[in-house]
Amino acid sequence: MSRPKRQRMIDKPPLYAGFKPIGITGSELTTLEMSLDEYEAMRLADFQGLSQEDAAGEMEISRPTFSRLIEEARNKCARFFIEGRKLVIKGGPVHFRENLIRCHDCGRLFTLGLDDEIMTCPSCESENLIDLAGGFGHGQCCRDENA
Repeated sequence: MSRPKRQRMIDKPPLYAGFKPIGITGSELTTLEMSLDEYEAMRLADFQGLSQEDAAGEMEISRPTFSRLIEEARNKCARFFIEGRKLVIKGGPVHFRENLIRCHDCGRLFTLGLDDEIMTCPSCESENLIDLAGGFGHGQCCRDENA
């Protein structure tokens, strides 16, 4: 019996939860799922340029675990590009350090601590706000983990 996966720390939720090739409706495509921890591994290694050791430290996981995550994420990205699949980011044993809030009306993006709340957009005063961590099913669990 394998031991349970350790919760991986993610800086903040992704801005987008999915991607697809242009010109084909999503319903016509085969979906490829990337976990949030695979996304974070790719963000840290390939976007920010961190070493595997430093990126593993950021995620609070071992370097071999990070190596497996980044290999799987890169494989999924290659399949997305070459096979023309729909890529959806979701799930995984993760906790966020911060949250992103997007104003649906003006499009402004705000980074907040997980215990911080805003009810209206500071730019346009709209109440139509999108909680990106909440969209991935996170909230209280991440607050408790960061306490």
